[in-house]
Amino acid sequence: MKYQAVLFDCDGVLADSEPLTNGVLRDMLQELGWNLSVDDCMRMFVGKAVKDEMAQIAVKTGQTLTADWQAEFVQRRNLALQTNLQAIPQIHAAVQQIHAQQNGAIACASGADRFKVEMMLRHLKLIDYFEGRIFSGYEMPRSKPFPDVYLAAAAALAAVPEQCAVIEDTVTGVRAGVAAGATVFAYSPITTLHVTGAELMAAGAHHIFSDMAQLPDLLAS
Repeated sequence: MKYQAVLFDCDGVLADSEPLTNGVLRDMLQELGWNLSVDDCMRMFVGKAVKDEMAQIAVKTGQTLTADWQAEFVQRRNLALQTNLQAIPQIHAAVQQIHAQQNGAIACASGADRFKVEMMLRHLKLIDYFEGRIFSGYEMPRSKPFPDVYLAAAAALAAVPEQCAVIEDTVTGVRAGVAAGATVFAYSPITTLHVTGAELMAAGAHHIFSDMAQLPDLLAS
C-alpha cells in the first residue's frame, strides 16, 4: 500500500455533475441578464462554490442576489442531479479496486455541501465505499483552494497528509490538495473543455490521467 489514504473529490471525479450544475447556473445567470455559454460558465465556476461567487455574479449582473435566489439555485440544481446524474465512466470499478487496495482507507473530500455530496453518492450507488468518511468544504473554516477539507479527511483516517493521494479534476481542487501536502492525481479526460492538463500541472498536479480505469494501477505503482 503506497499511500496511507486516497482522498477523492466528488464533482467531476466520482459524479459527472458539472455540466448539469453549470447548466442550471448558466440558465439562472441568463435570467439575470448575464449571457454565458455552458462551456464559458464551466470555465469560470467549476471547482468553486456558488455561495463564494455571489459578489462576482452581483457585479456582472448589476443585481443584488438574495438568499431566495441561492435557495432557488440549490433547488433547481438538486432536481437536475436527481433526474439526470451519471457516474464518471469506469469509476465504480476503480473505487472498488482502490477501496480493496487501501483496506478501506479512502474518503470523499468535496467543496460542495454535504446534502449534495451524499445525494449524489447514493444516486450513483457509491455511498457504501464512503459512508462515514465524507467531508464537505461547507463545514470547514475555509473551502478549496485552501487545504482544510483534505486535512480533515486525512486526520479522520489517521493518515499523514504527505502520505495521502488526492484525486482531483479542477485547478481549485488541485491547489487544495497541493496545499495539504498530498500527491495529487488530476483526472483530465479528452472530452474536458473547461480545463487543460497543462493548467492542472501548472496548479501543482503530480500526475495527469485521462481514464479512471488507469487510476488503481497509478496509485499502486
